[in-house]
Amino acid sequence: MGETNNLLLFRKWDLSNIEMKDLGLKNAISLNKTIMPLTFGRSALKRFNKAEVNIVERLANKLLHFGKKYAKNTGRMGGKKTRSINTVKAALEIIHLKTGKNPIQVLVRAIENSAPNEDTTRIVYGGTVYHVSVDVAPLRRVDLALRFIAEGVRDASFSNPKAIEENLAEHLILAAGNDMNAPSVKKKNELERIAMASR
Repeated sequence: MGETNNLLLFRKWDLSNIEMKDLGLKNAISLNKTIMPLTFGRSALKRFNKAEVNIVERLANKLLHFGKKYAKNTGRMGGKKTRSINTVKAALEIIHLKTGKNPIQVLVRAIENSAPNEDTTRIVYGGTVYHVSVDVAPLRRVDLALRFIAEGVRDASFSNPKAIEENLAEHLILAAGNDMNAPSVKKKNELERIAMASR
């Protein structure tokens, strides 16, 4: 019975003692214990239910959209979820080898550092369009962080001999350290700078 209580992700990584610094994201980042992060789209049509989907699976889902900016699904990774999960699995292994830390902790820290706090929205007032700064909801913050990470990895590994797993691992390590060279951290800061200007 003791084994079923503590399911290890990919039979390796423990999800029970992951520490979150950003308390605003505590309910938006799900660390449900599971061996294989695969829900078969069970939460797809339920509102706000993506908060219940394991964060590793959500990252794998974001990586499914492959291709350049204007051709998101060019068939390279479109719908090949097992391949996407294997990519994430290999990246977690590389992170563990490079840092010696629990790679899920590195992933959570990378998401916290890539999640923007402020964004802009358009308000039309008497025929003129104003861009107004708004706070971002926790669920959307995680969404944007995952999108920034996936897009950064996609652009880095497109037409590049370096494996996508290595790019993903490097990106997550940089973002976890809040390094300005990480594309997702760069995008977050850019978004917040624009929002700050339109306060």
